[in-house]
Amino acid sequence: MRFIVYGAGAIGGVVGGRLAEAGQEVVLLARGEHRAALAERGLRVDSPDRSVTLHTEVREHPNEIEWRSDDIVLLAVKTQDTFAVRDALIRSAPPSVAIVCLQNGVVNERKMLRSFSSVYGVFVACPAGHMEPGVVIAYSAPTTAILDIGRYPSGTDPTAAAVAEAFRGATIDSEVRTDVMRWKYAKLLMNLGNVISALCGPEERGGALNRRLMDEAEACYRAGGIDYASAEEDRERRGQRLQLGKVNGADRLGDSSWQSLARGTGSIETEFLNGEIVLLGRLHGVPTPANELVCLLARQAVSEGWAPGAITSKEILERLERLDLLDRP
Repeated sequence: MRFIVYGAGAIGGVVGGRLAEAGQEVVLLARGEHRAALAERGLRVDSPDRSVTLHTEVREHPNEIEWRSDDIVLLAVKTQDTFAVRDALIRSAPPSVAIVCLQNGVVNERKMLRSFSSVYGVFVACPAGHMEPGVVIAYSAPTTAILDIGRYPSGTDPTAAAVAEAFRGATIDSEVRTDVMRWKYAKLLMNLGNVISALCGPEERGGALNRRLMDEAEACYRAGGIDYASAEEDRERRGQRLQLGKVNGADRLGDSSWQSLARGTGSIETEFLNGEIVLLGRLHGVPTPANELVCLLARQAVSEGWAPGAITSKEILERLERLDLLDRP
């Protein structure tokens, strides 16, 4: 079994690095300065208990890979990049290759299943960071992450079991789930606060605005008949498995959306997190003004180059109240 990590950023770099450290064969796909640094110096994975540098095969495009029947693609790009990645894989990889979606949101698996017959969803709990070319950060030790895998849209098979076993051998807690999308819908609820961290700062992630976003989402789930793992189930699954610590003397700065704004990547994943709730609301007749507003603000933040923390949650709530007043008869 060989792992092709498509998108060797925070999640892909950490997971690929841990697999390589455990002796698995890994190929990293990356672009630009990050790819150049990986090729020249290797992948450095910093964590609370150690720092390791791993030298694995690095490629920029999947057409540079000689594909094998035992290849497993670990898809770790942001959702907004999935269509482009799928098109690149269509032109390069065999349609039977296994695609394992290490991604937030709930649409990536469906996108990939149009073109590939073996697609797997993963419930991802992996506190990670990537701010410097060639370097990724794993903030939890000794267990690096929780990655529960299942076949999409449901079920399991020997490939899922083999991937889970490889994860477990690489400091990653992993279970095989027949209902993985139920867990991914639960993770989507948690990811609705990512935009608050990006727009307002990590310290404002909780609170009234986050509750508004989640209340709208849960109303959409009920209207659409969408099942999802409960908060109690999630707490039981996580338990004390993930132990966050300082890395190089510093705590984790922010989640993936915060990192997107901080690095000025020119895109943010909000459209496929909060935007998924907006879509569900429009499909099922459920108002979602809070999620709509943060989507608009996220687009503005990217287009105008906002730094993280450019607006407060109080200001967003005040804008919501003004919208509510305009809608009242």
